[in-house]
Amino acid sequence: MTTKRKIPVAMTIAGSDPGGGAGLQADLKTFAACKVYGFSAVTAITAQNSARVSRVVAIAPELLREQIVTLVEERIPDALKTGALGNAANARVVAEAIRDLKLPAPVIDPVMVSTSGARLLDVAGERALRDQLIPLARVVTPNIPEAELLAGVTIDGPEGMKAAARAIHKGGARAVIIKGGHSQDKRAVDLLFDGRDLIELSSLRLSGDGAHGTG
Repeated sequence: MTTKRKIPVAMTIAGSDPGGGAGLQADLKTFAACKVYGFSAVTAITAQNSARVSRVVAIAPELLREQIVTLVEERIPDALKTGALGNAANARVVAEAIRDLKLPAPVIDPVMVSTSGARLLDVAGERALRDQLIPLARVVTPNIPEAELLAGVTIDGPEGMKAAARAIHKGGARAVIIKGGHSQDKRAVDLLFDGRDLIELSSLRLSGDGAHGTG
């Protein structure tokens, strides 16, 4: 642990993507690029490639909790984020672990449906995410379809994004960032709401045929 004590440690609690474009593998790559040491707890095993997800199997909640507890015995991470959780039981385990182990307020990426359309969180899991995890969040980062599910509103433009951000923030998160990549505008516009200010973060879209794990 000598090396790990010299640099920040972030933990990702997320599903495994064998292709490395998304999931905990992408998180660990990002941590490393930012010179942050990465811990990871696996919530689900997937069979997927860059085009499709063929199968998702959630880890047993007892094993998920043991992964988190064992890592925290060694060091409490400086930052925490979640990705795909798999089901309601795992969402509840993560929320309990954050409270019981006094972990940092997490970044919640509410992964519900893959870009190819595969379900990554069941309906009961959505309720657990909304009721138990979002109130603990430092920031929630839904894309437009996820924001529509969480907020119960239709997003067909900037005003819809603002309404959704306000609705999600009422769920208890300190801040909300709605990612605008699914819009059809020439510019990609993310919306940040911290409970007081609505801030648009705009940039030109990058051309290409699409990429796996863009969220």
